[in-house]
Amino acid sequence: MLKPLADRVLIEAAPAEEKTASGIIIPDTAKEKPLQGKVIAVGPGKVDEPMTVSAGDSVLYGQYSGQEIKLDGKTYLIMRESDIYGII
Repeated sequence: MLKPLADRVLIEAAPAEEKTASGIIIPDTAKEKPLQGKVIAVGPGKVDEPMTVSAGDSVLYGQYSGQEIKLDGKTYLIMRESDIYGII
């Protein structure tokens, strides 16, 4: 597993919605990027800024936050802790 450095966080994004509330199936091309996920790993933080999230936390983040990476056949996001809006 990847160990993030400094203030970076590895997140597994929640799955995108497959259907609307009325039952209409959403095609892959129209699915929006999820804005929440689960923290998988965190870096040690910076000397003057300790980390406030920890592995296992469910978090909200910005639509264009982070960089997608693939590990062991899964897609994750890696981003700075400052890109996270809050813990759910």
